[in-house]
Amino acid sequence: MSGSSVVAKPTIRQSFSARVAALPKPVKIALWVGLVVLLYLLPVLDPPLLSTPDTNFGGVLFTVATYSLVALGLNIVIGYAGLLDLGYVGFYAVGAYTVAVLTSEHASWPLLLAVPVAVVASLVSGVILGVPTLRVRGDYLAIVTLGFGEIIRLVAVNSEWLGSAAGISNLGKPPSIQLFDIPHLSWDGIVASVDLDDTSAFLVFGVVDRTPYYWLALTILLLVLWADILIKNSRVGRAWEATREDEDVAELMGVPTFKFKLLAFAMGAFIGGLAGALYASKQGFISPNSFLLLFSILFVAAVVVGGQGNRWGVVAGAALVAYLPERFREFTEWRVLVFGLALMLLAIFRPQGLLPPRRSVRARRLDERLGAIEGRGQTNA
Repeated sequence: MSGSSVVAKPTIRQSFSARVAALPKPVKIALWVGLVVLLYLLPVLDPPLLSTPDTNFGGVLFTVATYSLVALGLNIVIGYAGLLDLGYVGFYAVGAYTVAVLTSEHASWPLLLAVPVAVVASLVSGVILGVPTLRVRGDYLAIVTLGFGEIIRLVAVNSEWLGSAAGISNLGKPPSIQLFDIPHLSWDGIVASVDLDDTSAFLVFGVVDRTPYYWLALTILLLVLWADILIKNSRVGRAWEATREDEDVAELMGVPTFKFKLLAFAMGAFIGGLAGALYASKQGFISPNSFLLLFSILFVAAVVVGGQGNRWGVVAGAALVAYLPERFREFTEWRVLVFGLALMLLAIFRPQGLLPPRRSVRARRLDERLGAIEGRGQTNA
């Protein structure tokens, strides 16, 4: 039996990826365009199996898009650079409060001017936090970032110019463009009809229909995904991967690990602040209770559930974390318990996440092969 090789059976995901990779390039482009169009049409179609009871489906989709945006930013920190950040909600809060202060009656800035300031403020806060703290590793870094998230919330609670515990209301909204009405399909069994009584003007950002907010968040999410793909395939992405796998070896190979860790922290903070700015604009009101430690835990859960290091995995994980509690809202007393149990089962039976990165799949298959070969060697001996 010596010299025999162990051939692992390809998984469903690997078979599907191979089939997609074999398709002609025009077909791939058509599939991606069709998927994007479908995502934009989801609040219009309002499919019965996906729509949430007693809630504005466009608002739920906005939450999903925002969580996905946050998960992409946190994935840069945790999945790419290997830094455990438990206070990511702090950057989310910095972006939201910057928009709140600038667009409310305190300054009355237009939102389009306030959002760039908000993301820059979040980026600066990431650099300020990262310079002294990124020299520690592991659990110590997690504790420091956890404290940062709580400090931001407590500063908001005790600062009158930030509204204290009462928060800030009457925030600015994106400019509206009235072109045509947004139709919404009304489903009766398997027959769909257009509900003309439930329409809202195109890109009117208000409280009646959250669809324009979802379209705005989805557009920003797609742009961030495109930028994430470019940077992950660049020299920066390779430096992050080397730092995550073994920081000491990366230093010996000439990689300035501190600089690249700080860059990951700053980029994660930038995206987190952008998501917070979108959230504040859509809510029209924020308070310290909007940025509890629970949200940091949910953000980390989205990354871990989806598969840290895989951008598509963390987007899927964020969609599940944001969508499932709303989908089963009728189980008011039990939905959080069921959601927690589902996360526990996933951690036990699928610890690598729903869609682990290819490096994790390759490493696990290599371990299985080595284990099988060692077992055969012991048997032959």
